[in-house]
Parts: sequence; C-alpha cells; structure tokens
Amino acid sequence: MTHHLNRARSLEELERACWPDPSADDTRLVTTAHALRRRPIGELTVEDMRLLIGQHIGLPYLLPLALEVLRENPMAEGHMYEGDLLSAVLTRNPSVWAEFPELSRELSEIVSKLAGLPPDLQQKVEHFLAP
Repeated sequence: MTHHLNRARSLEELERACWPDPSADDTRLVTTAHALRRRPIGELTVEDMRLLIGQHIGLPYLLPLALEVLRENPMAEGHMYEGDLLSAVLTRNPSVWAEFPELSRELSEIVSKLAGLPPDLQQKVEHFLAP
C-alpha cells in the first residue's frame, strides 16, 4: 500500500475530511494533531507519526509509513524515548491489525528479530505477538 500513497497529499486530502479549526480552549495535543493532518504525509517526522498514530489518526495512511521507518530502524525515536514510534504502533487496538493483516505480518517480522529491549517495550512486543 505504501508505494501507492501520494506523499504530497495531507491526511485531510487523503481522507477527504476536513476537521473544523480547533478552538482556543483545545489542548496543545488537539491543536498539533489538527495542524499535522494538513501537512503532506511525506513531510511527517517520526514524532509527527508517533503522535498521530498514538491518537488513532490516519492509520490506513500512517501505519505503512511507520513500518517503512521501523524496517530501517525499529528503535526510531520521536520526542519521547527510543522506540516510541514502535510503541505507538504496537499498542494499536488488535482490530486495527485485523484490517491490515499484511502490515501485521510485517510488524511481527520486524519485532521478532529484536533483542535486549527495555522491559516495557518487550512487554508490548509480547502482547502484540500473542495469539
């Protein structure tokens, strides 16, 4: 799916859904997520993907991009900690992975090769791999 994505388009364009502008009372997270939905997906950083995936935003478009990153560097880091993108991806609801079985298989291959992970990340890997 990744190679078919138009990386010059934003999530708003790809999803054909424009969210209303956030209000002055909205949190920084909400304001940031709204702004990121307007940025071309090819310009999103590891941190941007971590934040959006963690908020369950744009998964059909962002999970393939995140797996591209994780293929090269499973411990890719946004602004939180080493492996935070992997953590965001691993902790999506199992129903998400049922929708994207090929991505689930690829993620399983990536994480099955990892060793020496911090305990909390190792626990997330084991939970993801559990039948």
